[in-house]
Amino acid sequence: MRRISRLAAAALVLAMGMAPSAALAEQIELGATHSPLVAPVCPSGVSSANCTIILTRVTAIETLRDGVAYPTRVTHAGRIVAFTVGLSQLSSNKSTQKSFIHFLDATYGGTTRVAITVLAPVGKRTQWQWKVVAESPIYHVEPYLGQVVQIPLENSIEVKPGEVIALTTPTWAPVLTIGLASKKFAYRQSRKANCNNPPSSSQAQLTVGLTTSYACDYPGTRPEYSATEFTYPGGLNPIH
Repeated sequence: MRRISRLAAAALVLAMGMAPSAALAEQIELGATHSPLVAPVCPSGVSSANCTIILTRVTAIETLRDGVAYPTRVTHAGRIVAFTVGLSQLSSNKSTQKSFIHFLDATYGGTTRVAITVLAPVGKRTQWQWKVVAESPIYHVEPYLGQVVQIPLENSIEVKPGEVIALTTPTWAPVLTIGLASKKFAYRQSRKANCNNPPSSSQAQLTVGLTTSYACDYPGTRPEYSATEFTYPGGLNPIH
């Protein structure tokens, strides 16, 4: 009996040694660096007229965050299950906040709304354009002003290495932190001209297959968003 027990133990050890390693999904926060997401505020001494924290009617790609280039770039195949956005309160005074919201709603075509857009680079790196490969639903986020809020997607979005996650607003969203180091933070908008003024019409990328250039560059500004990805086990989509 003793010999049988020893043989069984030896066989178990051998089997454990030959067992394949577990293939597990990994959770990745695309866009996360050592600077946490925040609800933007106007820097001290900046007037409301010069407080350019409002993103209007465009799609925005974060190109530099804490010195990390394209921090929302996908490196492993998987699915986006949620995204997080920091939304300014606009004003601590309720009456002033209500006035700001009314003006922005009337000027930019509705209440504050956001979505995420999955983009793939097209062409040479020095002349990149960006093609929409997927789009989330558009979410109404005005109730969350003054918060950093995570929004779960009703349906996850498949992503592939090389694609990037962008933030889209068809109306307006107070998501920009300004006055930062220009060599460490930057983003681009989905438009080509008149970059110093809000777009006169919607330039947001809302259609899958649409390709455009992102010629408007804003160093020293950080759009406050990230996306939560679950990678495929072993990098392979089990549905295929």
